[in-house]
Amino acid sequence: MKGFLDYLQGDSILHKMHPLTKILVAALLCASAFVSSNFFYLLGIIIFDVFLGVIGEGKSHSGLLKRTLGIFKGLFKMSLFLFVLQILVIRSGEIVIPLGSKFGITDIGITNGLLLVMRLTGATLPLSVLISVINLNDLSNTMVKELNIPYKFAFTLTSAIRFIPVFSSEMAGIIESQKARGVDFDVKNPFKKIGMILPLCFPLLMGAVRKIEFTATAAELRGFYFRTRQSCTKEYKHRFCDFVFTIIGLAVLAGAIIVNFL
Repeated sequence: MKGFLDYLQGDSILHKMHPLTKILVAALLCASAFVSSNFFYLLGIIIFDVFLGVIGEGKSHSGLLKRTLGIFKGLFKMSLFLFVLQILVIRSGEIVIPLGSKFGITDIGITNGLLLVMRLTGATLPLSVLISVINLNDLSNTMVKELNIPYKFAFTLTSAIRFIPVFSSEMAGIIESQKARGVDFDVKNPFKKIGMILPLCFPLLMGAVRKIEFTATAAELRGFYFRTRQSCTKEYKHRFCDFVFTIIGLAVLAGAIIVNFL
């Protein structure tokens, strides 16, 4: 999942959508995943999230589908751990798989584990997919220009998103340098691997502090404190696809609420 939030250039419908519409649609799909308790509906949301990756490919093949499948694979691995943790911790319900005289896996544990896994996947995928097709400069400009959010707050939000792939790349570089020194990270024991990675967080933190200092200095030199709503000269038009995807997002959220009541 390296660089899973880097901007992917392309000419697809998702790329042409308004930046705020992308955030709105992602939020609606995320809320739908948390609202719904129906397994089939959650499966439909996950399939739609993957379909967004297909739509985002366009004619130039931006690589969004490959990234979407990579994120889905990473979430699946993490979900397996969460699922096992749920079925081992939850003791309420009837035991369906006995593991001893007084211990076993319950039906409620399995249900809650599957629900957690599907909600996590359905809520994380749309955020990752749609952020991948948002130019963060455009996002900050539209937040300031159309939502009247102070520029320093918009800059803080977009900088936080921008630094995630930077930290991921930095950590990958540190691990590669340690491998060049003979450190073997390909161990099967996950606890041992975590113990090997934790000491590498200190140089990552030091590098992050330096990058933040350089970024702050560069922002001040570019007139950070003088940026206002009038500083955003680029026009961002709302297209028909914005209306269509907003309606789809609202329909998915309304469907999740209705299915829960039924």
